[in-house]
Amino acid sequence: MPELDVGGRRWTVAAGSNLLDALNQAGLQVPFSCRAGSCHACLVRCVGGEPQDRKPDALNATKREQGWRLACQCQVVEDLQVAVFDPQGDGVTAHVIGCDWPSANVLRLRLEAQRPLRYQAGQHMLLWTVAPDGVQIARPYSIASLVQADDFLEFHLDCRRPGAFIDQARRLKVGDTLQLGEVRGGALHYDPEWQARPLWLFAAGTGLAPLWGVLREALRQGHHGPIRLLHMANEHYLDEPLRALAQLHANLAVEQFPAGEPPPLRLLSRQTIALVCGSPISVEEFSRRLFLAGLPRSQLYSDVFVGRG
Repeated sequence: MPELDVGGRRWTVAAGSNLLDALNQAGLQVPFSCRAGSCHACLVRCVGGEPQDRKPDALNATKREQGWRLACQCQVVEDLQVAVFDPQGDGVTAHVIGCDWPSANVLRLRLEAQRPLRYQAGQHMLLWTVAPDGVQIARPYSIASLVQADDFLEFHLDCRRPGAFIDQARRLKVGDTLQLGEVRGGALHYDPEWQARPLWLFAAGTGLAPLWGVLREALRQGHHGPIRLLHMANEHYLDEPLRALAQLHANLAVEQFPAGEPPPLRLLSRQTIALVCGSPISVEEFSRRLFLAGLPRSQLYSDVFVGRG
């Protein structure tokens, strides 16, 4: 049977074992959210040996050359020497500079990174914090800020349900520190070639966070086609800023609906580009309605929020 070596500790595992499960069963507490290769919370570095990787394209070539792998997607087929992700050494320190509640259950978190970070509107970032028992907790969150306009990183956290990360986030205050992991995503973005085309932005709950960044990027780049932003939620937490933008830009229409009640959709142009973000159920429903309305599949871009908090 193959052996795992982590920090000099060695033990045997069954051939074909999932690397994430093998590490956590040994008490190493590697965090994870989605187990689908999307959140990147389970990032580890293989410094000896090679696992069988079901999603080799989930990491860019540079990360793979450095030995980084997503533990949830790897099977142990030979002896492996592994280094787990160290937020203090491998991440970037950030300080909390803003922590407020624009609605009863949405926490708006603003961070100042220790060094400038590259990101684009619509991407997400891994945030790390520490539980009272010392366990490192990681969770991916969409970036709501715009690098060209904001000198901070902004995230909108849905705090309706308890969760390992959310429980710690509720206690955050200005001056506290977190660690930042890698930036991921890209399905939600703004392409300058869309400037004259109708742009639909559909968000459920805090799925509005990345689309808030995409919307501002579109307006910054002078998008002159019609923009329709639809927010389906019980708490329309960005109501005032969205209304203010709509007053400044005649081509922007903002619509709000209760959670679970998406409106009927009528496609006025087959040139429409649609971006959708939210829970799996809401993204599936939005997508289904868009396809029934006649939107070509190649013109739909979506991002689904993972469920663990």
